[in-house]
Amino acid sequence: MRIKLLVIDDEASICEILKYNLEKEGYEVDCASSAEEALSFDLSSYSLFIVDIMMDRLSGFDFAKRVKNSVTTENTPIIFCSALNGEDDTVMGLNIGGDDYITKPFVIGEVLARVRAVLRRSHATRQWVYNVSKSVYEPDITFRTLRVNRNEKICYLNGEPAGLTRTEFDILMFFLTHRNRIYSREEIIRQVWSGDVVVTNRTIDTNITRLRKKLGEYGSNIVTRLGFGYGFKETT
Repeated sequence: MRIKLLVIDDEASICEILKYNLEKEGYEVDCASSAEEALSFDLSSYSLFIVDIMMDRLSGFDFAKRVKNSVTTENTPIIFCSALNGEDDTVMGLNIGGDDYITKPFVIGEVLARVRAVLRRSHATRQWVYNVSKSVYEPDITFRTLRVNRNEKICYLNGEPAGLTRTEFDILMFFLTHRNRIYSREEIIRQVWSGDVVVTNRTIDTNITRLRKKLGEYGSNIVTRLGFGYGFKETT
C-alpha cells in the first residue's frame, strides 16, 4: 500500500506541482484547495499533511490546531509550505505542532528531501508521542500523588517508582493526557501500539489489569465501560 499524502493549498499550480512530483516518488497524493475542504476528508488515512498557511477563512495554522486536537490525527506529521518567511512565522508553525517549515518559492528537490526526512522520523518512532513539547525538557504529568516523568520515562507513586513496563507506561501516558473520556480498544491500539504489531482485545485487558494493580489507590481511576472501552476518570 502506497503512503498517502494530503496537499492543502489555495493555489492550484502549487497543488499540481507537488502532486506531480510526489507521485513520481511513489506516493499517493490528494489535494484540497482550502482547509475547510481538507477537513471533509478522512484525515486519519494520511501519513503526512503539506499545508499552506495563508488561505481564506481557516488558515493553515487553524487546520493544524484541529488536527493536533483530534485523537485520530494528533501524531500525523505536518509540513508547512508558505510564502511567510519570517522567524516568528516559522517558530509559530513549529510550536503549533509542525514538523518542518518550507518557504515559497521552493526548490522541488528540497521539498522531496524534507518529505522523506519527516516520514522517516515519523515511521521510526511509535505511532503516538506523549503531548509533544518542542522543547528538550518535557514537564512532568501529575495526578495527586501520581507523577510521570516524561524525560526519564518513569512513573512515581507516592514518590516511589511504580515499576511499569513500556506498554503499561504508554497506556498510562495516553490516559493521563486524554482524561475523562472513554476510548474503545481500537482507539487505544492505534495510540499505543506500532502499526505492524497484531494486538488482541485480551492483550489490552491484561495490560490494563496489571496497570491498575501497580497504580494502587489510583487503579480505580482507570474505569471500564462495558461495550465501549476504557478511560481515566479524575473522580471515581
